[in-house]
Amino acid sequence: MPIIAPIPRDERRLMQKAIHKTHDKNYARRLTAMLMLHRGNRVSDVARTLCCARSSVGRWINWFTLSGVAGLKSLPAGRTRRWPFEHIRTLLRELVKHAPGDFGYQRSRWSTERLAIKINEITGCPLHAGIVRRGLPSAGFVWRRAAPTLRIRDP
Repeated sequence: MPIIAPIPRDERRLMQKAIHKTHDKNYARRLTAMLMLHRGNRVSDVARTLCCARSSVGRWINWFTLSGVAGLKSLPAGRTRRWPFEHIRTLLRELVKHAPGDFGYQRSRWSTERLAIKINEITGCPLHAGIVRRGLPSAGFVWRRAAPTLRIRDP
C-alpha cells in the first residue's frame, strides 16, 4: 500500500527539474523524499538515505498531502515586519518636506534619530533609528552621516 497518492508523470518531471534548479537544499530534500516514496521506498529507508528523522519524513508527507508541491517550499527566513512600513514611508515623505525647526527642533537637517523620535510621537510605536535609516532608500531618500566638526578655540 503506497504511503502517498500517485504523482502524475508531468508533476514528477517538474519536481525533478525543481530539485536540479533550486538553491534551497531543504526544499530539494523534501522533493527527493516524495519521489522516493512514490517509487515505493519505505519511510525509514527515505529517512536513512536523506539523513533525517522518520518524523521529518512524516511531516513532509502531511505537507505534501495537504498542499502538494507548494507545501514543501521553505518559508522565508526571519521574523515578519512588525510595523506597517508603507505607513512609515508616507510619514517619512511628509516629515522630510518640512524642516526640523518647524517642529521645534533646533536643527537645520533631519537625522535618523530625530525622524525616529518624531515618528514615535506621531504613531506611538517605538521605532529605532536604524529601521528609519534602512527605510530611507525605499522612500526615495539618501542618508548621509553628518560630518563631525571640531571646535578649536582661537588663542
